[in-house]
Amino acid sequence: MAQGDVRDVHAAAGNAALVATLAAGNFAIGMGAFVVIGVLSPLAADLGMSTAAAGMVMTVYAIAYALMSPLLVSFTGGFDRRAVLIAALSLFLGSAVLSMLAPNAILLYAARVLGALGAGMFTLVAASVVFSASPPERRGRALANVFVGMTLAQAFGLPVGSFVGYTFGWQAAFAVVVLLTALSLLLVIRHVPRGIAFQPTSLTTLASALADWRSVVSVLVTASFTASAYILYTFVTPLFESSMGLGRNGIALILVFYGAGAVAGSWSAGLVTDRVGPVATLACVAIVQVAIMPFYSFLPLPFMALAILTFFWAMFGWSFMVPQQARLVRQTPHRQAVVLSLNAACIYVGASLGSAAGGIAVARLGLDWLGIVGGIAMALGVAHLFLSERLMAPRMAAHA
Repeated sequence: MAQGDVRDVHAAAGNAALVATLAAGNFAIGMGAFVVIGVLSPLAADLGMSTAAAGMVMTVYAIAYALMSPLLVSFTGGFDRRAVLIAALSLFLGSAVLSMLAPNAILLYAARVLGALGAGMFTLVAASVVFSASPPERRGRALANVFVGMTLAQAFGLPVGSFVGYTFGWQAAFAVVVLLTALSLLLVIRHVPRGIAFQPTSLTTLASALADWRSVVSVLVTASFTASAYILYTFVTPLFESSMGLGRNGIALILVFYGAGAVAGSWSAGLVTDRVGPVATLACVAIVQVAIMPFYSFLPLPFMALAILTFFWAMFGWSFMVPQQARLVRQTPHRQAVVLSLNAACIYVGASLGSAAGGIAVARLGLDWLGIVGGIAMALGVAHLFLSERLMAPRMAAHA
């Protein structure tokens, strides 16, 4: 084998290790972010909280992520990428430890805020690192592989965390997050090189993106879609308990179906987007969810019917992000990094608004209304999508 071929093999192996390391970090962060959804009932019972107050554990995380992640990514835009990743995972690790040990709701909320700050830095910087470290012809696949960690956290981490939490207590679920985060931190220290080349960003770059109000309206479609889903998603475990009579095993099994749907949606979204375009894909995804979500207001259903319904709900829900990212990059190719960071923040803007709205719906209407309320909100999301397309149409025509 020629010397150049040997270098290529070593470079490919190093890049594969880097991508796997960052995917593992995203898995740990996804597990830490969403594990509370699978243990909402035991957490509420242990800390003496109402179901709506327990849902705020997700809400405060989402608010902190949404508000602070674009600022932190811009503020650290000139720092060494490896140092930022290590700092971000260390902060998330500390948050997981504090969450596991929290004796009351206030300290748990505070720990979740710290975790959101670490997650916001890690996920977005990980994307920029793998983008910079990969050859142009492999960047799309590398980014997809890094973000598959989040999907796998939904597919496998959430049901496992739910099973552990119901069996050993909700603190045990956070103990799993502590272990995963610590291992991911060691992998980052070992496999992420110093001095990775990257395009610096700053608060000025962020400010210019926020001043483009048409683009902001377009990015906020992410918040609309995510909020609609989280009205129901945040409270699915207490809903399944009260309406279906499910316990630990039943809830964990339903979440496995949800995770399988999430994987199927993430995998198929790129194929559909390439075939019919991002806007048509987004419209289809949202309209199907408008039809599916109200069924959750008419439980009980036969167990397998609920499992299949949940699979397709997750499949179409997780088909959203790929076409939305493709749409935003197409609209603002000169500010891709900043716009995509705002898009990531909007996921958590939507999650915070949706979980808060779901809590209000639970308190005033009851759990059985969540599917109908979520479906109405998703219909409004479809209207938001078409409004944003109409606003961007003159600019897209000018650059055609």
